[in-house]
Amino acid sequence: MANIKSAIKRARQAKVRTLRNRIRKTRIKTAVKKFEAALEAKDIEAAREALRQAMKAVDVAAAKGAIHKNAADRRKSRLSKKLSKLIAEQAAQGAAE
Repeated sequence: MANIKSAIKRARQAKVRTLRNRIRKTRIKTAVKKFEAALEAKDIEAAREALRQAMKAVDVAAAKGAIHKNAADRRKSRLSKKLSKLIAEQAAQGAAE
């Protein structure tokens, strides 16, 4: 445990920041799970809305410093690619029928 007053304050601040960052990261994980569930159900409209929510959660976390900007961009890109793949599959099935 810290003995110096400023170190005690820093430890207290770190605890609060860690909790906030954990909340933000959990929101990302929840949003991504909802998006992936919509993908599994092959519901494009629900997936688009879930993607919008997931991207918002990722952007907020990056803006607040919970995750790095490049990591946020990478996650958003990967999610977008998954949706694009589903849309392409649906289009191919529609054309085949």
